[in-house]
Amino acid sequence: MKVLVTGASGQLGMDMVAVLHRKGHDVMGCNRQQLDITNLEQCQQVVGEFAPAVIVHCAAYTAVDAAETDVDGAYLVNATGSRNMAVAAEAVGAKIIYVSTDYVFDGQGESPYYEYDNTDPQGIYGKSKRAGEQLTQTLSSRYFIVRTSWVYGLHGNNFVKTMLKLGQEKPELKVVHDQKGTPTYTVDLAEFVSELMLTEKYGIYHASNSGACTWYEFTQEIFSQAKQVLEASITASLEPCTTADFPRPAPRPANSVMEHMSIRTNGFQDIRDWREGLTAFLQEYKVAQSDIK
Repeated sequence: MKVLVTGASGQLGMDMVAVLHRKGHDVMGCNRQQLDITNLEQCQQVVGEFAPAVIVHCAAYTAVDAAETDVDGAYLVNATGSRNMAVAAEAVGAKIIYVSTDYVFDGQGESPYYEYDNTDPQGIYGKSKRAGEQLTQTLSSRYFIVRTSWVYGLHGNNFVKTMLKLGQEKPELKVVHDQKGTPTYTVDLAEFVSELMLTEKYGIYHASNSGACTWYEFTQEIFSQAKQVLEASITASLEPCTTADFPRPAPRPANSVMEHMSIRTNGFQDIRDWREGLTAFLQEYKVAQSDIK
């Protein structure tokens, strides 16, 4: 199957391209230089020439704090860029998979968010991503919206890599214990998307690893597994703290746990527990580190 991936040099995009290649698809991975998603004519030209059956739209403005002051920039990429990809996809009859975020909810609920719960994004990043969802839903007749959370993988900077580094350098670390969510390993997410795209089970999906934890509990597990899998020397002692201890420009959701109802009701196998995903990542990370040496 011919698949075009936007944001192909990003954290998820790189694993998305790798998973699709491994499964034998004809993949065109486009980075920012190869495809400017904010340019409608270029989107139409590139998509028209390649004529993919599926577009996996990973490209996004993800700088949550910077978006609070760069409002136009966030909307240009996340809203206008997504509109452009939806229009280009529709012109060639392609399915489109729009990768979205837990930030489309207010993050104040007590229980996990369902796919069709009312959205109420609190910051510019979440609002611009929700705008991208709405435009995709309006302009595409074959869309999947895949909301995910707390993403990490081998490529790019992320929370797991940062904690591995700081855990071996710092004597003490304070990590937020009043924000709850689900870590998501990019390879697991890419595997799910690669299954989803083969179907016509269109709609909204919540796709993270299974289970939930706080950032503090996530860090505890990172340190515990790093000692076993990587034989890392973790020196930092871990202290829980609150969101108020780390004020940031953009509001952070206290609860970003998402219910996987669409995965279950559409007959897909749920994505494995976040702890298993972390183990798989650390094993991949270990191999990559040994290759560097």
